[in-house]
Amino acid sequence: YGHSNQLRQARAMGDYLIVGVHTDEEIAKHKGPPVFTQEERYKMVQAIKWVDEIAPGAPYVTTLETLDKYNCDFCVHGDDITLTIDGKDTYEEVKAAGRYRECKRTQGVSTTDLVGRMLLMTKAHHSNIDEDLDYRKHTDNFGKGPKGHSPWTGVSQFLQTSQKIIQFASGKEPQPGDTIIYVAGAFDLFHIGHVDFLEKVHQLAERPYIIAGLHFDQEVNRYKGKNYPIMNIHERTLSVLACRYVSEVVIGAPYAVTADLLDHFRVTLVCHGMTEVVPDKDGSDPY
Repeated sequence: YGHSNQLRQARAMGDYLIVGVHTDEEIAKHKGPPVFTQEERYKMVQAIKWVDEIAPGAPYVTTLETLDKYNCDFCVHGDDITLTIDGKDTYEEVKAAGRYRECKRTQGVSTTDLVGRMLLMTKAHHSNIDEDLDYRKHTDNFGKGPKGHSPWTGVSQFLQTSQKIIQFASGKEPQPGDTIIYVAGAFDLFHIGHVDFLEKVHQLAERPYIIAGLHFDQEVNRYKGKNYPIMNIHERTLSVLACRYVSEVVIGAPYAVTADLLDHFRVTLVCHGMTEVVPDKDGSDPY
């Protein structure tokens, strides 16, 4: 959702947003191997609702030639500097030409931070769990930097605001003639599988209005165990809202899909993927 927030800010600076996505080879050369393949990343970026077009195989160093090729007036990057393998600013040329704009980094999350949560097996990022002793015990086992904490495995707390939700939300209400479809789950670490699922659901109706129910952290932890979810409810909300196929999110949806819920949202259809459905606390089928 940090990446989505960057794209949201970039789109607000102009009228049409083209996103350059690097190949696996290009990333491996400058940063190390990516988690998702280039095809997956192309599809994931295209699924973000502020993106008008993607430029596959974009060069790591953005040149004026790149901007001209796609008829772009300027390019946008976060306020964290990126360097090439030999230490040069990758945006040097476009900055010099006055065709560079900057947007703010999203506080409280980074790829490194998410990796840290997985490695530390902590639950401290769950929205209302205090940092426990278990968490401190694990952090002590990690290699520490000179200032007494590891620069790579700190776990930050993302603070949700109503403003951020408004910025990500579509704000559209269902219209007469829309098919209201309900899906529910953890949607943790929003990924290509989620995108494929939501795209399929979206294709089930001529005018789909998809409502995604997100379970609270404790509920997800009950049926997934370990330190799941990796992202807390507030972070998962933004990740799902950024997807172009989703119209609305229920924050902290009940685990069981009840008649009340279906009536309340006037749901026509409920969809679930091929993943296992864990029974509710009382052993009943939530669907």
